[in-house]
Amino acid sequence: MAEGGTSSSVVKQFESFRCQLEESGGLRERVRAIAMAIESATRLMYADLLLVHQSRSVSEVLEKASSQIAVLKELYNQLSVILQECPGQYYRYHGEWRSETQSAVSLLTFMHWLETGNLLMHAEAEQKLGLNTSDFGLDIEDYLVGVCFMSNELPRYVVNQVTAGDYDCPRKVLKFITDLHVAFRMLNLRNDFLRKKFDGMKYDLRKVEEVYYDVKIRGLADKAEEVCFDTKTGGSADPGNQETQHKQS
Repeated sequence: MAEGGTSSSVVKQFESFRCQLEESGGLRERVRAIAMAIESATRLMYADLLLVHQSRSVSEVLEKASSQIAVLKELYNQLSVILQECPGQYYRYHGEWRSETQSAVSLLTFMHWLETGNLLMHAEAEQKLGLNTSDFGLDIEDYLVGVCFMSNELPRYVVNQVTAGDYDCPRKVLKFITDLHVAFRMLNLRNDFLRKKFDGMKYDLRKVEEVYYDVKIRGLADKAEEVCFDTKTGGSADPGNQETQHKQS
């Protein structure tokens, strides 16, 4: 009798396991389908952003790339709805969309920098992706990895901008990436992958420094600063000459 009871309890236990695994597997497949759609949207966005390296106007590039932001927001909303079916299990399925989210953050951060010259903050990235909820937020490490990925685009951007005649670009980018590097050094990075990405940022910084110093040595940086100063002050006309013209009028 005892043997029969034990056998029955084992069967019930594994039947329960089967149901749980099937339910989890089905949910995981739904999550993967959305993750693939996110990856597709970020690929299209990246293709549009690549045009900035071909000296296209920033406004034109951003307008095209921004069309995918609404798509991403809707996909993350769908993901949030699915995760509501399994509350408290965010990190059980997080790996299914982690890399896609890191790529999305990277592109959004690069777009924001092109538009403003500043870093896209974590809360701003959450808002753009529709992830500013208590149950489904933007993982901090995903955000940091995305920022590291974004820095990989800067050396190429600087070289292409200098080639196009923008000799002040290296100075601006160097200041930004230096400040970003200093900020990252405040963190105790225990995630091996994130630490490796941060190490990559050091090489990005070094490449930008090399371009800046090369432009500086050739005297091109000084000319760019003079042009920038003249633009801000409304020209470098001789004040005495302006006064003479005013008296003659």
